[in-house]
Amino acid sequence: MEIIPAIDIIDGKCVRLTQGDYGKKKIYNEHPVEVAKQFEDAGLKRLHLVDLDGAKSGAVKNWKVLEKISGRTTLIVDFGGGIKTEKDLKIVFESGAAIANVGSVAVKEEKLFRSWLDQFGPEKFLLGADTKDEKIVIHGWLEATEISIYDFIEKNMSFGIKQIFSTDTSRDGLLEGPATDLYKKIIAKFPLLELIASGGVSSLQDLDSLQQIGCKGVIIGKAIYEGKISMNDLTKYKYGFA
Repeated sequence: MEIIPAIDIIDGKCVRLTQGDYGKKKIYNEHPVEVAKQFEDAGLKRLHLVDLDGAKSGAVKNWKVLEKISGRTTLIVDFGGGIKTEKDLKIVFESGAAIANVGSVAVKEEKLFRSWLDQFGPEKFLLGADTKDEKIVIHGWLEATEISIYDFIEKNMSFGIKQIFSTDTSRDGLLEGPATDLYKKIIAKFPLLELIASGGVSSLQDLDSLQQIGCKGVIIGKAIYEGKISMNDLTKYKYGFA
């Protein structure tokens, strides 16, 4: 199981929200490149970088942060937030992202999203399937839909998507444990899916449980910034000593 640390960006700074609420913002570091380098030094290979300004506005905003991190580290960066047009997508790839992290566009603009899959290849995309009560939520979790997460996954796997990350929005930022039961259901229905867990992770025990049920990766944010999981812990886990 791959450990994927998260950096969320507002105004170029490293922040975390609680349950996606922009009114519950906490700044952890004003220099995201420093944070990324710490992850790299811990032996981690990948980074989940989220442009929260972009997610809110509907257009990529913090691409310069992506450019700096990509230029100054060897991390494989997946970048999301505000990717709604091909212009935005090209900015993201040209700024150094290896993978584009998308969600809302796959719901609202399915034809456009499929054209991107044809043009760039499904392996260039990490699809977000964020949920509330097992229904998809979009636009930075500000808009609910009636789309079942299972129907959403099934459809997009048929388009060639292999890697999906899912956040239970009721758990994000609360450090109360991941949505293990939901992930069990998803993995049981879609055994070929590379499922990445996100939200709620607060301990190494959470990582163990996610690995045991078959998650291929886990995105960790607030637990690191609040000191619940240390960089040393991540290094040990990465190399199998936990």
